[in-house]
Amino acid sequence: MLNEIEVFVNVRASDAFGAGVNEDASSQAEVGADISPSRARPRVLLADDHTLVREGLMRLLAAELEIVGAVADGRALVTAAEQCQPDVVLVDVTMPLLNGFDAARQLQRVCPRGRIIFVTVHAEPDYVQEAFRAGAHGYVVKTAASSELVLAVRRVLAGGTFVSPGLVYDPRPGALEEGLAGGELSTRQREVLQLVAEGRPAREIGDILGISRKTVEFHKARLMRVLGLRTVAELTRYAVEHGLLPGR
Repeated sequence: MLNEIEVFVNVRASDAFGAGVNEDASSQAEVGADISPSRARPRVLLADDHTLVREGLMRLLAAELEIVGAVADGRALVTAAEQCQPDVVLVDVTMPLLNGFDAARQLQRVCPRGRIIFVTVHAEPDYVQEAFRAGAHGYVVKTAASSELVLAVRRVLAGGTFVSPGLVYDPRPGALEEGLAGGELSTRQREVLQLVAEGRPAREIGDILGISRKTVEFHKARLMRVLGLRTVAELTRYAVEHGLLPGR
């Protein structure tokens, strides 16, 4: 349901593209990605757990794109994408309930035509590789100029890829084989891992995932055995180190 989604389609275009979008950056955009007023604007869905970031992204992109919504967690993102079918999705790595990596994997199923761009503070090579392994088409660090994100959106909409300058990314297929966030775990185990690390009780986790409390406990025990962890504190530390939770 879309009641958890903030919809910003009524924002005035004159409020968008503030300081930071300069003529030099605009001149770098691919001709094939040009968006004129006479054409239907591409649809974008935003996901970030910080309200200021969501509102900033909305204002930045509203002149060129139709903002179909903004969400604060990975599960709401998957639901919104399935219903809105956006052309491009901006997603953070670290989000409540479902991290950006696993959300991106689900987006490929529910919104296969959507182009995924990660917008995140994580500049480490392992995070960049994991994002593209999860299905990303672009990766922009939040320390970049706003013009860089505009260029990234234009490039991925034109069928290309984009990585912030200075980041290390190896596009060779073999380089994408090794995962960052618990590659030895199943999708369900990674979901349980994040929710347990967030401090949620088994009953709540079961409600979120649509499984029984007993099944939650089974997955928790199995993933801790696979990872060689003994306590929830160790599991939480593992989740932070692998980008599933913000540092505490």
